Amino acid sequence: MHAPSSPPPAAQPEDAAAMRRPSAARRRKEEAIVTEAECQFAQFGFEGATLEGIAAACGISRHNLLYYFPSKEALYQRVLDAVLDQWLAGMQDLAQSDAPQQALRDYIRAKLRYSRARPNGVKVFAKEIIAGAPRYTAAIRARVAPLLQTEVQRFERWADEGRIARVDFTHLMFALWALTQSYAEQEAQFALLLGRPALTEADYAAAEALICRLVFGALGLAE
Repeated sequence: MHAPSSPPPAAQPEDAAAMRRPSAARRRKEEAIVTEAECQFAQFGFEGATLEGIAAACGISRHNLLYYFPSKEALYQRVLDAVLDQWLAGMQDLAQSDAPQQALRDYIRAKLRYSRARPNGVKVFAKEIIAGAPRYTAAIRARVAPLLQTEVQRFERWADEGRIARVDFTHLMFALWALTQSYAEQEAQFALLLGRPALTEADYAAAEALICRLVFGALGLAE
């Protein structure tokens, strides 16, 4: 009489995590889809972009795209999440710094670099905000608001220490966002008015210098 066979060993936590982790090939395909979706959402908006158009540009069928993202809403959310992740990384650097001039200069440079490197992402986010954030209100409240409050508190501490002049620091951050993001949202107009096909590295350097000068002047900081 044979002894009953032992049950297979239970999966260890590491094994379970590995089973849930997407393969490198799947991650590459998802990234390609997200990149194309970002372009089309920037150009056509959420309503105008279609899964068929995004899939065709990626060389796959709509059915195949739905294997990676179950709906247009899920894909749109993924695009916005990716944009916000990168934006918030720069905000965290500002909130954690303790040198006002350098922190602000680095932040302004990073935001302008982001506008130049990822203009479509900035445009998608701007379109969502202009529409009243109908699909992203919860994420903004949950992720942006706490970090903005941390930044304002850092400015308040610098002001209490006499290191910067006191202004409305919340609106200071709003102004910084508007100034830097406009170089993505209105890049075509700016380039047209400057008489060239696209903004150059020198244009972004000039923008950085002027924005720093304006902000430093408002805060009583030396350039």
